[in-house]
Amino acid sequence: MSDDEGSRKNLRMPDEDEVFAEVTDMLGANRVKVRCADGKERTARIPGRMQKRIWIREGDIVLVEPWDWQDEKADVVWRYEKSDAEQLQEEGHIQ
Repeated sequence: MSDDEGSRKNLRMPDEDEVFAEVTDMLGANRVKVRCADGKERTARIPGRMQKRIWIREGDIVLVEPWDWQDEKADVVWRYEKSDAEQLQEEGHIQ
């Protein structure tokens, strides 16, 4: 499958209420500290559907959905693989 090397992969992009974020700290109790693309630090909750299926570590790029009623908190909705995060960086979506 070497012909797929270097080809662009269609990635999940944020909806109007989602932002890119980088995980900066693991807080425990299914919570992480993230630095969002809009410049804010938030505490993000890992929902139950992701807890045992998708492992999130420090340095991972994720999509978060900030809460409407409490802007300093958010929910993690998606985690990007390392190769996907590199593609997002090359295309200029994240720095």
